[in-house]
Amino acid sequence: MTETIARYFDAFNSGDTAAMLDCLDDGIAHHVNEGKIRLGKEKFAEFCAHMSRCYKEELTDMVIFSSPCGTRAAAEFIVNGTYLVTDEGLPEAEGQTYRLPGGSFFELKDSKISRVTTYYNLADWIAQVSGKGAEA
Repeated sequence: MTETIARYFDAFNSGDTAAMLDCLDDGIAHHVNEGKIRLGKEKFAEFCAHMSRCYKEELTDMVIFSSPCGTRAAAEFIVNGTYLVTDEGLPEAEGQTYRLPGGSFFELKDSKISRVTTYYNLADWIAQVSGKGAEA
């Protein structure tokens, strides 16, 4: 199970959406931070295309945890990014860099990811890209 999660994050860091999709169940439920749930690989691929256009990110300091039953996993990491293009409803992009902790929770079915839920502190991200520093 942790092999699937590691492959998923390796693909993310490589910018390889096709390899990420290969780790997913066809009926993937993608729960995004501060967003709507997206169902299916097509919606996941659309999200990845949008994110790749607006952000360049690399995840570091990765720690992956898994349940003994093999159907649940979690990962904690640091998001190191550059804000490339203004994302609707967010501050203007000017190539700002950011660094913030994040985490993801997973369900797996037949060695494929059937649900991924990702969290990070949006207020911290906004403060960093707005030049206001991290909020206390």
